[in-house]
Amino acid sequence: MYPVASAPGAPIGRAKAQPRSRARALMASILVGASVATAALPVPAFAKGPASLADLADQVTDAVVNISASTTVEARSSRAGPQVPPGTPFEDLFEEFFNRRGGRGGGGGGERGESDAPRQQRKSNSLGSGFIIDASGIVVTNNHVIGDANDIQVILHDGTKLKAEIVGKDPKIDLAVLRVKPTAERPLKAVPFGDSDKMRPGDWVIAIGNPFGLGGSVSAGIVSARGRNIESGPYDNYIQTDAAINKGNSGGPLFNMDGEVIGINTAILSPTGGSVGIGFAVPSGTAKPVIDQLRDFGEVRRGWLGVRIQNVDDATAEALNLKGGPRGALVAGVDEKGPAKTAGIEVGDVILKFNGAPVKASGDLPRIVASTPVGQKVDVVVMRKGEEVTKPVTLGRLEDGDKPQLANLRQPEPESATRQALGLNLSGMTDDLRKKYSIKDTVKGVVVTRVDPNSTAADKRIQPGEVIVEVGQEAVNTPADVTKRVDTLKKDGRKSVLLLVAGATGDVRFVAIGLD
Repeated sequence: MYPVASAPGAPIGRAKAQPRSRARALMASILVGASVATAALPVPAFAKGPASLADLADQVTDAVVNISASTTVEARSSRAGPQVPPGTPFEDLFEEFFNRRGGRGGGGGGERGESDAPRQQRKSNSLGSGFIIDASGIVVTNNHVIGDANDIQVILHDGTKLKAEIVGKDPKIDLAVLRVKPTAERPLKAVPFGDSDKMRPGDWVIAIGNPFGLGGSVSAGIVSARGRNIESGPYDNYIQTDAAINKGNSGGPLFNMDGEVIGINTAILSPTGGSVGIGFAVPSGTAKPVIDQLRDFGEVRRGWLGVRIQNVDDATAEALNLKGGPRGALVAGVDEKGPAKTAGIEVGDVILKFNGAPVKASGDLPRIVASTPVGQKVDVVVMRKGEEVTKPVTLGRLEDGDKPQLANLRQPEPESATRQALGLNLSGMTDDLRKKYSIKDTVKGVVVTRVDPNSTAADKRIQPGEVIVEVGQEAVNTPADVTKRVDTLKKDGRKSVLLLVAGATGDVRFVAIGLD
């Protein structure tokens, strides 16, 4: 007998017996009702998963490889003895003493080696996964699998080991392309890429790789989500899956049910170090253009627009009168030497489309721009003061050094100011304030000298020393300009105001503050 739990609050006791004929009638009605209900509900295909994935695994397993990467470095052997400051006379004295006692020259006065201290070789090994995309010997894996290795081996499913060379690697997407030389006795099998954009949450996938060095392990699951940002890099757009992915699966393929690679397993979310059903794969749509460039050029040549952007939230969308709600990427800065400047894109524009692709959020834009060929002319649709404007832009090339600088902000003591507005004490720009807050000469506007800690401005992290450059997309030069513009927006029925705020070094950002 199985124990039966009573409903909460119900007394525990025997069930009252029903007359036999009545019980039969009741049972019959239940069974009929169940049959009708069952017949009315369609049973989806693979409701409990595919009957078997063995044929699919057989089809693709030979193209999945293990990656063994070794890094050999030389290190001085440690000696017992006193530690002396380098460059002092005592260093030579103790060096000579310890060489005589047990150094490379020994006690017999033999010649000293290349170094005063004996050297040891230290080898660091890592294991990962990869897959063959071209039977001529092209293998894809994660960049973090090979790192700075000086000896890489690709191990085929049958145990054959092939020495690999690096064709190119990209740390930003965490991809690497290797090349091996196949033998006539052991031709290679390749697998194709599929379209990751067609994958939907709930679609079945399988992962094959080398977890914990076990090799050739197959796990199955579904696509849990798409477009995941795990803040690992500037182009995060991961497929999330619950297929078991563990240490060593990195660089291995995530297959759809047609045997096509729709993702490259890269990361897991795990408090235990093992699989908890949350794994992440680089989508093939993101990976393939990078892999093609690594094969062609040995490096990635990303498109560059030359803007600094931020997301559009509800308050910002209302302040900008952006119909349709929050969307697009708000331009918070334009590089003076970038393509956007030449094309006439301005601070305050909201980029809605890039080369025909909609920009739903600010995180979409870097990925779209980076995947567009350098030198290509594209149309950029922006919202400017309630009107859609199309700007043709010829893309430049993103260099690794093109990174925005952070403002150098300090929190000074509160001081008196000329005017107050929006929870801010404001003052006109003076030489004393420039010196006090280290504000560059190129920064123009109204200086924030104090922030009410209970205000929305404090919640939005506006700090003393920052400069209000624009209010409601109009430039301000005095505190009176700020209060006048705020009053005008209130009379117009606006619920929030958009401020363009500059840091001491000139970097700007937009901040939306409610006018209630």
